[in-house]
Amino acid sequence: MKLDGKVALVTGSSQGIGQAIAIRMAQEGADVVINYRSNPKGAEETLEKVKTAGGGRCHMVEGHCDSVEGLTVQADLGTIADVQRMVADSIAHFGKLDILVNNAGIEKNADFWDVTEADYDAVLNVNLKGVFFATQALVKHLREANRPGKIINISSVHEELPFPHFAAYCASKGGLKMLTRNLAIELAPLGITINNVAPGAIETPINTKLLNDPQKLGALLQNIPLGRLGKPGDVASMVAFLASEEADYVTGTTFFVDGGLLWNYQEQ
Repeated sequence: MKLDGKVALVTGSSQGIGQAIAIRMAQEGADVVINYRSNPKGAEETLEKVKTAGGGRCHMVEGHCDSVEGLTVQADLGTIADVQRMVADSIAHFGKLDILVNNAGIEKNADFWDVTEADYDAVLNVNLKGVFFATQALVKHLREANRPGKIINISSVHEELPFPHFAAYCASKGGLKMLTRNLAIELAPLGITINNVAPGAIETPINTKLLNDPQKLGALLQNIPLGRLGKPGDVASMVAFLASEEADYVTGTTFFVDGGLLWNYQEQ
């Protein structure tokens, strides 16, 4: 197993892509911290799947599944105190943290001229500021322990591809691209790598409306050369590679998991 003995924190892992990543981390042998903001039921579902994927070793401590496989931690990634507590609790529980997957993200659909300050702040706080300070907390831990580490950010094709009516979201992902490039240089002497995985159109609960609209789905599929939507597991596979020793010489790069969408997209 590629990640035997490692501890991975996956933010926003109560459903969708984050859940698939958490499960894949466990399949590869890692202990997994499952973060959620407002979906404890989904987090517990992820925890059960992580336990199954990792061999099912578990005992209860203070109402939590104290397992060499998984732990759930509630935290709002848009609140820095929560972010810092999440990382600290993860380290306190497992004794260390090796891998951070910054997956949590939100989007707000609005014409640019109608975007409110509250909506702008909500998107940037979770998608960029939260990533910044979660990464900072991990780096401080790794520096103190004098150990290498892996950071994988779940970005989007929209770090490159315009997405009308989602200006704040695109700005957050563009910022994430530059943050990753900058930190790749700054963190390399510490033995810490950082990369982005940029999904295209993925079958997740957030896309339920699209999946149930044959006309919109058909138009989207025409833009995807591979002719299908991605699966959460497609993203998780790339994350597992980047978290492993096989990617030790890879840093500062974005990997697009989009079936060719980015270079073929045409606005309808």
